[in-house]
Amino acid sequence: MFLVTIVLIVLLASLGYVFLVWNYGYWRRRKVPGPRPALLTGNYPNMFTMKQHLIKDLNEIYCKYKQQYDAVGIYASRSPQLLIVSPELAHRVFVTDFKHFHDNEVSALVTEKSDFIFANNIFTMTGEGWKERRSDLTPGLTISRVKAVYPVTNQVCRRMNEFIRKQIRIGSPDGVNSKDLSLCFTTEMVTDAVLGLSAQSFSEHPTPVLANIKTLFEQPLSLLLSFMAVSVIPSLRHIIKLRFIPKHVEEFFVEFMQAAVGARRGTQSDRVDFLDYILQLAKKRNLPARQLTAYSMTFLLDGFETTASVLAHTLLLLGRDAEAQQRLREELQAELNDEGFVAFDKLVELPFLDACVHESLRLFPPLTVSNRLCTKPIELPNRNGPNFTIEQGTTVLVPHACFMLDEDYFPNAHQFQPDRFLEPNAVKMYRDRGVFMGFGDGPRICIGMRFALAQIKAALVEIIVNFDVKVNPKTRKDNKFSPIGIVTSLEGGIWLDFAARQ
Repeated sequence: MFLVTIVLIVLLASLGYVFLVWNYGYWRRRKVPGPRPALLTGNYPNMFTMKQHLIKDLNEIYCKYKQQYDAVGIYASRSPQLLIVSPELAHRVFVTDFKHFHDNEVSALVTEKSDFIFANNIFTMTGEGWKERRSDLTPGLTISRVKAVYPVTNQVCRRMNEFIRKQIRIGSPDGVNSKDLSLCFTTEMVTDAVLGLSAQSFSEHPTPVLANIKTLFEQPLSLLLSFMAVSVIPSLRHIIKLRFIPKHVEEFFVEFMQAAVGARRGTQSDRVDFLDYILQLAKKRNLPARQLTAYSMTFLLDGFETTASVLAHTLLLLGRDAEAQQRLREELQAELNDEGFVAFDKLVELPFLDACVHESLRLFPPLTVSNRLCTKPIELPNRNGPNFTIEQGTTVLVPHACFMLDEDYFPNAHQFQPDRFLEPNAVKMYRDRGVFMGFGDGPRICIGMRFALAQIKAALVEIIVNFDVKVNPKTRKDNKFSPIGIVTSLEGGIWLDFAARQ
């Protein structure tokens, strides 16, 4: 009996081992080179412990193979992924061969039944549905519409100014939490610009909007466990469908949106904002209430966390560099009008302001990697290796941060040097080379890029002109990414000291 038990244990252990390593021949059979995967974690040694950001694991592979190949095969636990290590091939994925890499991987993990709002977000939508939704939303985010809500932006900036002055009077030794400050700004800005409502983010009694937004971008344990389960057993992606937006948060925003729509329809408003456009579109397309909410939520959700992240990190980098901060201040002061603002047409053209924002995007991209799905098989060459075919359904990783922090493309890559973006058409030049993707690239480039940049720049004008910004000692001195969270953030948070200028 004892012998039988031992045999059964050995047999089960052997079957378990075979199950865990079975997929590890996927890339070898296709003659795609790559590092040897470890049992259970694959090529992500910190997958379960989360001791460091996943981009660090990818960067080690990137540095090892970038001189030899264009792409290598890796594994997220047992799930095969193709890691792009050549910027030229990255550009092909985003632009030249877009039709073969049309969709984001997350689209395979969510349905309207599991998460209606997120499934109807332009980031998640696929195929013709994505194409139609993007063509619907694009006219609502033209530069003229962004300019039309610029007075709202300036009003929110003034409320932020008053809030910072109050924090100075309080005099906390830890300074001001820059991420919270930035999120208050984007929450107030987006809700006002999109809906014509105030979230009261800078008051002592904010509306529930801010709290729900913070909840929205937290990663519940159940979601992390589901991701891990799908990585260990790839076939589960056909069964497990995830909810990214908690049910109570979805219900809050649906009610919030419907209340805003009802209020706008019941009044004679002359606002030319995003809600005005959505209501025109709803009438034209005869959209039901739920779809109207889904359209509107794209404007809301895409503008909160990522924009706040860029603003917070730009303030961090300027707070570390007094010379760059003063240089920016002088550029801004030269363009101030009688009301203390920079006119919109000037705002979008100021070279050093633009350079500072893009350098911040390079050092702290909101998303460090793009996970694309191969939607149509394609054969690709691989430098120093044979051609290989990417099959439909394969996950393709484009590690933005690896390219943007590579010394070969950006000398002194870990240093804040805005001047690198002062060359004529520098952003376009870097993007065409495939080494700068702060807002993505190709047909799926961030649809709200203009709106986000206008918000960030307006906030920087208000802060840099009126305050001296320094980094509080509580803030770490390096640029280590936090391993927690969807959007990139500095580990430990960003704490800043502000001093009012005379």
